[in-house]
Amino acid sequence: MDNGSLDQFLYGDKSKNLNWRQRFEIIYGTARGLAYLHEQYHVTIIHRDIKTSNILLDNEFQPKIADFGLIRLLPEDKTHLSTKLAESIIRHSWATEKVDTYSFGIVVLEIISGKRCHNLKGDESVGQSLLEHAWNLYDSGTHSNLVDERLDPSEYAIEDVKKIIEIALMCTQSPVSARPAMSEVVTLLSDKSLEKMPVRSTFHEEDIKINVDTLTSVSSNATNSSIQLPGR
Repeated sequence: MDNGSLDQFLYGDKSKNLNWRQRFEIIYGTARGLAYLHEQYHVTIIHRDIKTSNILLDNEFQPKIADFGLIRLLPEDKTHLSTKLAESIIRHSWATEKVDTYSFGIVVLEIISGKRCHNLKGDESVGQSLLEHAWNLYDSGTHSNLVDERLDPSEYAIEDVKKIIEIALMCTQSPVSARPAMSEVVTLLSDKSLEKMPVRSTFHEEDIKINVDTLTSVSSNATNSSIQLPGR
């Protein structure tokens, strides 16, 4: 793609080129793309590896989801799995669309903050994962402080930023059933206010982590490709 992957703009030399409007459009476009894969395509597609390096940007900074190496089709998926691995995937929600919802929430926090989800150790004021940091700010009512300091404050409204952070946190809630479907996320991003607020639980990110190298070996016929998200 003309502009490469999203992570290059968030963490690399190109990071200053992404303004707030572009960041929001990437969030919104990715949400619509996932909703399409989950509910509008003729089969349900679960990506299972949504991250900033797998979101490509065209010349107008419109997002496209890429790298379907861990793809799972439901309900007709015939991929051969060992019993142990299958049980692990189900137990950690990797066999449902909500794993993409969780990953989307993390990506949103990265887009807003300009920080990697597990790269805060060098920040003495944080010293924790991005998700934990976001929840702590939310609990204290200061989650607008998560915004990337490189962004011009005149580009965005604080209440809009807080709402998007709250949607991202809703996507990471536990139990899995508490997370909204991606079609609901699209609606929430379009609405002016939230009827429900995110609720923190004792859930930890580590509870759903599965070795990606192990999962990659599951799909021997997987292909690296990209899919254009539906236009707004």
